[in-house]
Amino acid sequence: MSLLSAALEYTAESSPFTTLETFRKHLDAAWIEEALTATGTASMRKRRLPAEQVIWLVIGMALMRDRPMPDVLAQLELVLPSAKGEDVAASAITKARQRIGEDPLAWLFERSAQQWAHASARTDAWRGLALYAVDGTTLRVADTMENRAYFGLADGYRGPSGYPLVRLVTLLAVRSHLLAAAAFGPYGRSENHYADKLWAEVPEHSLMLVDRNFLSASILWTLQNGAQERHWLIRAKSTTQWNVLHKFGPNDHLVELKVSRKSRQQHPDLPATIRARAIRYRHPGSKGEQWLLTSLVESVAYPAEELIALYHERWEIELSYDELKTHLLDGEMTLRSKRPDSVRQELWGVLLTYNLIRLEMERIARELNVPPARISFMAAVRYIRDEWLWCTVASPGSIPSKLRRMRQRIATHLLPPRRSLRRYPRAVKIKMSKYAKKRRPDPLQKQQRAAATVA
Repeated sequence: MSLLSAALEYTAESSPFTTLETFRKHLDAAWIEEALTATGTASMRKRRLPAEQVIWLVIGMALMRDRPMPDVLAQLELVLPSAKGEDVAASAITKARQRIGEDPLAWLFERSAQQWAHASARTDAWRGLALYAVDGTTLRVADTMENRAYFGLADGYRGPSGYPLVRLVTLLAVRSHLLAAAAFGPYGRSENHYADKLWAEVPEHSLMLVDRNFLSASILWTLQNGAQERHWLIRAKSTTQWNVLHKFGPNDHLVELKVSRKSRQQHPDLPATIRARAIRYRHPGSKGEQWLLTSLVESVAYPAEELIALYHERWEIELSYDELKTHLLDGEMTLRSKRPDSVRQELWGVLLTYNLIRLEMERIARELNVPPARISFMAAVRYIRDEWLWCTVASPGSIPSKLRRMRQRIATHLLPPRRSLRRYPRAVKIKMSKYAKKRRPDPLQKQQRAAATVA
């Protein structure tokens, strides 16, 4: 057994933050075996880099963004020893990733996310309802012709984007930031397209905090009627209209939303109207009033003041994207893979790694008797990376004292409680560059110009 493996095994129980070994405890080995078997990617012959080790390599890629693939492989000691003792070539690593593809990583993410996120959301429920949010973001990928053709570019007033983009939509357990489900693909498809794959993953006895971009009769009706006690809370648009049926108070009404003819043509199962509750409020410092709409129509069981405060927890999903893109990916929002299938594999690995970190942070929060949001994600990622670095050179006897000192420092990384009245208007802090974007020449336009020159 290597020094790193022995050290990790010796210290797994006492480590305040996760190591590779505690990752293994969260990510059941039986799941990995089942994922490889179910997707037909298990190694059938002896390899120096078998399929189950490639799974951990992809996870290591997400944690060690500043290291090339051979270094990640060496750091985690994933390669089986050979008689000659030679290193694994970079081309062999690429082939190993191509052999297993994206399916095992997707299977593992979906299986673990369903178990971890839903259990977490039930633990931090509000009035018996587990809290979830759905929203989307984008990630840049390597600028190769394959990625451009598959994922596409964003068009803007300054021209097309410099990098191909992946559109990502996730279902989040709001109070722990654990991802319950995810869908992603080419940028050209809308957030609603990917979100449609996630509504069925929302469990019963839950409340969805939804951005008004998803204010649609078909979405609201699907959420409300797809499972028992599945509810939604959303901010109304300025064009949203309703009829008041009853007034619980001056700013709290039982209303009837009319479903448009176009929506009923597209979805014949929709009713003519949807009954909801409309709550008017003004956020401190804002210029105008806002209306919230919700399927929780019982005003006594679900007080309006609590619903107003609760809706602003929807911002937690934006914070989770900041954690993933800024801190886990080190602000390098360009994924390293150069082919669409490898990009998808890498992204499933990133999402799985994010959940593994968040799961370990939740365990630490329970030990300290604080909400998971009070643990610093930046500190957690830093400790994980540092731990892997010094475990390769530390003697097993020195590891417990290092971990005890690390545990004593946890309190210094507790974040202050969330402030419900905190508000920062959206604004650009850094001036955009005055220089033109550097863009890859379009080969089709180059061919057209050449043909016109010949003509």
